[in-house]
Amino acid sequence: MSSDSIFPDPNILTARLYQTLKTHPKRIVFADGEDLRVLRVAARMVAMETGVPILLGNRDRIRQMARDENIPMTFVSVIEPAKSSEIDLFCSRLQKVARYQGRAIDNPRELIARPHNFAAMMVQYGHADGLIAGNNSLPASVFRAVITMIKPLKEVPQVFGAMIMVAPHLQNFGRDGILFMTDCGVIPEPDVKQLASIAVETGKLARHFLGRTPTVAMLSHSTHGSASTNSAKMMSAATALARKYAADAHLEMRIDGEIQADVALVPSAAGVKLASDKAREPADVLVYPNLDAGHIALKLLQHVGGAQNYGQLIMGLTRPAAQVPRTVTEETLLGTAAIVGSEAIKFHDLYLEERKK
Repeated sequence: MSSDSIFPDPNILTARLYQTLKTHPKRIVFADGEDLRVLRVAARMVAMETGVPILLGNRDRIRQMARDENIPMTFVSVIEPAKSSEIDLFCSRLQKVARYQGRAIDNPRELIARPHNFAAMMVQYGHADGLIAGNNSLPASVFRAVITMIKPLKEVPQVFGAMIMVAPHLQNFGRDGILFMTDCGVIPEPDVKQLASIAVETGKLARHFLGRTPTVAMLSHSTHGSASTNSAKMMSAATALARKYAADAHLEMRIDGEIQADVALVPSAAGVKLASDKAREPADVLVYPNLDAGHIALKLLQHVGGAQNYGQLIMGLTRPAAQVPRTVTEETLLGTAAIVGSEAIKFHDLYLEERKK
């Protein structure tokens, strides 16, 4: 398979990210490093000068895989967690946090030597700028590591997942051919407070990548009270709370709900179903009422509609991380690495801003 077929031309989202990262490359650690897809992506990142890849796993095995497939490993770092010079430092920090939390850890070295935990500690303590995992492991392992090892955001009640989809070939696919979809992989039945937080945090994510005021749609089978089910009422309440959160934080975003998917995405449908005559822009962010709805929509858009997916980004953490599926393609891995790198740039800028205060 040629490199061009593995890595197609950049799209409307990734082209901008790759250009930015050439001047601000970030260190991305791949926890599941013993994977040919990861090796190819790492080599591509180096060739494009968009990031500094760090692969976790058995060094000899990874190097042999690269030789067998003629994959260049120049400027690609490979770390075996159990043999790393950083493991003692990470163990010490883990024990210090555990003592502060009033708990004991019997074997911290064994815990830190696990690749997902080691990768999360690298990101938490500045040895890497972002992490990607999941291509050779179960989602639960990834989420357990990042939730345990990476500091959460105080204002987010629970970690959740966000996907970025790109499909300029599809009609009514957002304003720019890009949709931010959430939560498609973590919280089975989010409550009102969680839904409101998901809406605001994903709206902030969309603003960062789109560079403009985003429109957030709180999806339902009902539009502005057309149905009186508990689910519709919950999405309506979540809309009101999300608007309050955004206003209190002085955030620029439009939040509408509860609304049906066609009202959110198709201006003509909105014109028929809504009383307002105001022109409406299609939604950029789709917030689903539960995990089933979000995950089903994601898979249909990806496998039936041909949308390119990136992520899922693990939201609600103070450091950028992403969990990818075991079926992930090289294109998705590369684009997700660029998104995580871009989030790391944002974190770095916010950190510097806080330091100046």
